[in-house]
Amino acid sequence: MGDIKQQLAHWIPQLANHHVLVVGDLFLDEYVLGHAVRLSREAPIPVLEFVRRFYVPGGAANPAHNICALGGLATVVGLVGGDEAGTQLLSELKRAGIDSSGVIVDDSRPTTTKTRIMAEGSLRFPQQLARVDHLDRRGVSCGIEAELVACVQSLASNADAVLVSDYQTGVASQSVVRAALSSARAQGKLCTVDAQGAFRKYAGFDLIKGNRQEVASALGFALGSEEDYRLAGEQLLADLQAGSVLMTRGAEGMSVVTRNEGYSRLPAANRTDVFDVTGAGDTVIAVATLGLLAGAGILASAQLANYAAGLVVRKLGNAVVSAEELQWAVENW
Repeated sequence: MGDIKQQLAHWIPQLANHHVLVVGDLFLDEYVLGHAVRLSREAPIPVLEFVRRFYVPGGAANPAHNICALGGLATVVGLVGGDEAGTQLLSELKRAGIDSSGVIVDDSRPTTTKTRIMAEGSLRFPQQLARVDHLDRRGVSCGIEAELVACVQSLASNADAVLVSDYQTGVASQSVVRAALSSARAQGKLCTVDAQGAFRKYAGFDLIKGNRQEVASALGFALGSEEDYRLAGEQLLADLQAGSVLMTRGAEGMSVVTRNEGYSRLPAANRTDVFDVTGAGDTVIAVATLGLLAGAGILASAQLANYAAGLVVRKLGNAVVSAEELQWAVENW
């Protein structure tokens, strides 16, 4: 391996054994798979005969799952409803090794559930035909918000970093975000976020992540040339007084802007073997956070996150990456 690959390989074992408090919107991802047997006479759609159903923790639970898969400890702060889906999600969190001590049951809203209908056949992976989301985008009540703030303040003391995953379904309110940042700052701990476009709320964070569409929408101009990305990153960095800004660009890789190292472009590690991009951004923020905790610095952390994203898009649904897989990708890609 070249020098850069050797340096990245050096950091992979050191991604383990860090404790991250993940704050955000918890989802239950449900997959319903069937064999397509014929076309329906009622509509131009296939008729599926049921084969199996499985569940995966999604939303903010996905970066938490990635952290655990790499040997870390993740504690989540978020909400579930007092329903069957909430019970299932808590079971999936336990199965993934995620500490759910910060999960609050809110009987006034359903557990956010995303149901994907998939057709199995001769192809390598099932094909998604439809998705049905069951969610409530209302802000949480004052009482639930106070409970979330108290959980963040209490649990942050035992963590090495606070990671906010904002899917904009109510958990990451201004008060909860302020509690996350102030708790991390008071104890000198890292604070990172996948802002999902809500950038202004996260001023002062150490690392702010967004994708190309979110950044373009927030700044009001299209991102085409490399100069566009550089200017966009520098503007977000200055406006938000952030430590670093990471912009994911799909098949074009990612761009990173930092105060000390300026602008860098990382080509995609895997552009050809892509099946499902679901959750790739969750993997990026999880691995980048662990890299920073390990002391790898933002550029090396982003490079590791880039490789990890290239791995999970080869898998079905909200997937995670192991240290062994990440080592293989660094060596072979």
